[in-house]
Amino acid sequence: MLNEPTMEKLRALRLGTMATAWTAQREDPKSTELDFDTRFGLLVDAEHLARDNKRLGRALREAKLRLPNACLEDFETSPKREIDRALLRTLGTCQWVSAHANIVITGATGTGKTFLACALAQQTCRVGHRALYRRVPRLLEELALAHADGTYTRLLGRLAKIDVLVLDDWGLAPLREQERRDILEILEDRHATRSTVVTSQIPVENWHDYLADPTIADAILDRLVHNAHRLRLKGPSRRKTEN
Repeated sequence: MLNEPTMEKLRALRLGTMATAWTAQREDPKSTELDFDTRFGLLVDAEHLARDNKRLGRALREAKLRLPNACLEDFETSPKREIDRALLRTLGTCQWVSAHANIVITGATGTGKTFLACALAQQTCRVGHRALYRRVPRLLEELALAHADGTYTRLLGRLAKIDVLVLDDWGLAPLREQERRDILEILEDRHATRSTVVTSQIPVENWHDYLADPTIADAILDRLVHNAHRLRLKGPSRRKTEN
């Protein structure tokens, strides 16, 4: 007799998954073989899992990863790639995010830089961090528009709050003076407070020349590279292999 009012209270408390699981328990004769604590624990587990899945779904939608299904378990670590497996396992714990460290991934086109960056970002979402993916060319366009319509400061503030910012395709084209300054502003806001993941075909030792302006280059490298874990991907292009 008290089941229906209890169900209504569970739904009012936004415990809909627990209510559904409780209904399933009552319809399963085998559940009567379990003691109260076990049955109650199963209900709590069901609600907790559902909420975790919803949170992860929201985080991944917000992250807008280019490869939303990329995960570290699927990243190829064959000997020919010369990847540091111990470092990869360490990065999988996401302690680097708590330490506000960065990750720099370099390598030739097709070696899996974007996949790895998205996999790392997805892993951080799983443990409760907020991530955001941007290709650098598109981000520069967003920043230019923000300068034009007066939302530049607001955009910088939004980027500064993201726990893990993925900057993909760094170095595809020369930067203009304003673009160099914009990148520096983003990295300055994040320095020692957030983490940034960068992928590039250009080796790190050539970044200073790429940035052209020695003063800004020194500032950017100081904030981005000096506290970064570096991964240099090798081996044949995965795109050629897939084709």
